[in-house]
Amino acid sequence: MANCHRNDLGSVAIDRPSTTSTTGTNFRLWTAFSGAAFRRKIFDAVSCGASSRHRHQLMQEILSDTVSQQPPAPTTTTTMKSALKEFNEPRKPDKALKKPNSKGRSEKLADLLNLVETETDSETKRKVEALEELKRVVKELQGEDKESKSKAASRVRSLTKEDSKARVTLAMLGTIPPLVAMLDFEDSDSQIAALYALLNLGIGNDANKAAIVKAGAVHKMLKLIESPNEPSEAISDAVVANFLGLSALDSNKPIIGSSGAIPFLVKSLKILDTKSRSQARHDALRALCNLSISQSNISFMSEAGLIPFLLNALGDMEVSERILSILSNVVSTPEGRKGISIASEAFPILVDVLNWTDSPGSQEKASYILMVMAHKSYGDRHAMIEAGIFSSLLELTLLGSTLAQKRASRILEVLRVDKGKRVSEMNAAVSAPICSSSSSSTNPNRKECLVEEENMMSEEKKAVKQLVQQSLQNNMKRIVNRANLPQDFVPSEHFKSITASSTSKSLPF
Repeated sequence: MANCHRNDLGSVAIDRPSTTSTTGTNFRLWTAFSGAAFRRKIFDAVSCGASSRHRHQLMQEILSDTVSQQPPAPTTTTTMKSALKEFNEPRKPDKALKKPNSKGRSEKLADLLNLVETETDSETKRKVEALEELKRVVKELQGEDKESKSKAASRVRSLTKEDSKARVTLAMLGTIPPLVAMLDFEDSDSQIAALYALLNLGIGNDANKAAIVKAGAVHKMLKLIESPNEPSEAISDAVVANFLGLSALDSNKPIIGSSGAIPFLVKSLKILDTKSRSQARHDALRALCNLSISQSNISFMSEAGLIPFLLNALGDMEVSERILSILSNVVSTPEGRKGISIASEAFPILVDVLNWTDSPGSQEKASYILMVMAHKSYGDRHAMIEAGIFSSLLELTLLGSTLAQKRASRILEVLRVDKGKRVSEMNAAVSAPICSSSSSSTNPNRKECLVEEENMMSEEKKAVKQLVQQSLQNNMKRIVNRANLPQDFVPSEHFKSITASSTSKSLPF
């Protein structure tokens, strides 16, 4: 192939004009070149610096034209120049590109605008129809026909089940007062329809919750329950569900608590505890948990006997954490702490919770209850020690959550300080008799003082030994109960034989 470092026609075998030429103005091709050699030279010279496909095709066309036409020598130079000129000029495309159709674009934009306008009109029409339906429902509720009112209440229940906007609109249209008035009907179906309509209206809407209570729904619900005829389970469950929803609002808590709803909820909880209505049971427990947040309701709960019932129900894993939440609120008032203190086996049950539960939430709540009780009363601290709290607290400080560890450490600190005070008082009582430092030979009262001191020390040792034995017996009984063994598996006489040899070193502090 020809040398690619030069891309001019000087390398083509073209001779200068001879001084003896008659024309003097035309170039003359070298006579030794043939047509094929000339075409190859032109191809090599031009394509050396242009490797694009376009130029390659153009040169092929030029060479083909040169083969088909064999002009004389003077004309060949002109053909070559025209070919080179055509090669250097940009090649026009075979077909002209179509310009975008501005008219077509305008038509598409118009179609989009028409579509948006159509959708907007459709949405507006749908909203208008929905509003008209809500108005018809409210008009039927405000009418006189009881059957129409019952159907309208059922319609409100379905419309407000999952539509928050419908709840707002229906409340603004005045749905709540006629629904509350329907609770006075003697028809149980109408009562249930109204109860669940009110329940759905209050879901996630605090304004509706307040409006329902303000309309007198709480007293009408209690009237349904306290009627001479025993209410059906459906009505009772609906009332419990409404109290759960309404008690979620803080401003409603003292109103519901003072209305007499707490004794009904406690009674319902005790009844439901023996039946299979799990949802109603959970609703009642959650409603009481909401109401316990208000301190004014703790006294009503204590009077209704809720505290002993909750303590005895702590063994149920399904509801234990909710129960501990209620008791955590109960200990915030003196009435609540008193109710826990006087409850039978309250502290052994609470201490036992620390032993069997693995839930961080349950451990934290149980330790909080014990911490508050330990800070407030010396008698409660003594009951905790008898219940074997030290081993549970030590385990909690190692394996519990961060918050549970802190609370267990606080309880241990309080109990240690209390123990130090008791030791100081014991030492003061022992050193009470004042005896002379002289020998017994010179002081006849010295022997009497020593005997009295020894007797006092013996009494203290006896008390400590008795405390140790009692603590060990309680621990052994709890172990037997937790292992689900028969109560007579370990006879009481065997307990006494085990603890008889115990010393004060067995104390957990």
